[in-house]
Amino acid sequence: MKKFLTLYKLPIIFALTVLAFYTSFAYDLERADFIKLITLYAGLTFLSYKLIQLLKVNFTVLVVLGVVFRFVFLFAMPNLSQDFYRFIWDGRMLIAGENPYLSTPAQWAVTGDYYFAQGQQLVDGMGALNASHFTNYPPINQLFFAMGAMIGWESISGTLIAYRILLIFADLGIVIIGRKLLEDLKLPEHRIFWYFLNPFVIIELIGNVHFEGMMLFFLLSAIYMLYHGRWFYAALLIGVSISVKLIPLLFLPLLWKFIMKERQTNTLMKSQTYLLKLIGFYGCTALCVLLTFLPFLSAALVDNFSRSVGLWFQKFEFNASVFYVIREIGYTVKGYNVLMKVTPYLSLIIFLFVIALSIFGRTVRLKPLLVTMVFSIFFYLALSTTVHPWYVATPLLLCLFTRYRFPLFWAGTVMLSYSAYMHPEVQENFWLIGIEYGVVVGVMVYELFWRKPTSLKKEKARTVQPADPSLV
Repeated sequence: MKKFLTLYKLPIIFALTVLAFYTSFAYDLERADFIKLITLYAGLTFLSYKLIQLLKVNFTVLVVLGVVFRFVFLFAMPNLSQDFYRFIWDGRMLIAGENPYLSTPAQWAVTGDYYFAQGQQLVDGMGALNASHFTNYPPINQLFFAMGAMIGWESISGTLIAYRILLIFADLGIVIIGRKLLEDLKLPEHRIFWYFLNPFVIIELIGNVHFEGMMLFFLLSAIYMLYHGRWFYAALLIGVSISVKLIPLLFLPLLWKFIMKERQTNTLMKSQTYLLKLIGFYGCTALCVLLTFLPFLSAALVDNFSRSVGLWFQKFEFNASVFYVIREIGYTVKGYNVLMKVTPYLSLIIFLFVIALSIFGRTVRLKPLLVTMVFSIFFYLALSTTVHPWYVATPLLLCLFTRYRFPLFWAGTVMLSYSAYMHPEVQENFWLIGIEYGVVVGVMVYELFWRKPTSLKKEKARTVQPADPSLV
């Protein structure tokens, strides 16, 4: 025992300190107290990095620590986001037999005739802005909302516990699939803990109950299936992923070269076979998404859902980068906010960028494909008008399978955006936003043009033969 304590004294001290910091973050922090928030977060980031560095060969220990840190938040009320009230509302609407896409909470608040308990509390909690809009969460996400609401029944706290348990299982799934994929790509297994033990992930996805983790589990599973040539299961999984969060739609154009990788251009029959395979993949994905919407399908659903999704591009502004520069130029030249005018052009630029990557990118192999996915989601977020912190979870996970680390720095700096809530009227600090994006872009430029690829020997990677070396 003495030898054990001597050997693991420092990791034990670090782990206990992290546990104390997470407890303070979960139960003794208000969003307006930005100084405390950012101090705790900085401490958690440093200590978590040291834990991974010290224990990276102890895979099981790091998994247990990640689960324990997540369980700290199990009984806490989310303190950085109000979105969970809308999740519970949608879930209870579904349980009550109501279509959550056909009405807004504000419409129900007018009459006060709720079909379930705590209706007014949920409307008040989500805020007037959220309550006045139709839901923009796809059907599989709605299913998870309903599952949690059913387990929690009439208890908001009980429902939150159910949501968090679902998300913890999703994160454990990411660890399992991520480890296998890292082995296949002959990359160090401990990289997956840059996600699993990352304070950003634990706080935003578990503490604040955002379902990006669920979407990422299905997306990563789809990538793993694609790598092993199981394109049918990959199509179904990416369809489910889209039906949790729409963001994987961005990656669909990037996959065609990888799916067609074995096509023999000198053989007409084989070319036709792989073309049918490509059509089958996209057809199965589209059919999967359509089937999840089918129980809710109506003309009103299409109108309400598309309008709600469009709001994120046309009316909301938070923690943006390129758009804020354009907006300031618009104020100078035009004298008003050019949001409504420029968003269609920004969307078009994003679309053209992704199409260009799909055509000119070396996406026939998995590693370059994952690189293009990282840069496509970065470009999308860079040109978005709204970038909530939890959006960064997608580039963070994908970058673990590449040589690029700038999304890890983004996960560290994106919490600066919470400085906006120091003021009751939500006032963003553009100096801090400038620091956030300055660090991210600076690291990205360095990695693109100056940093040499790290030797796997230096990372002490395990030598594992991939399923098909030609795909790496």
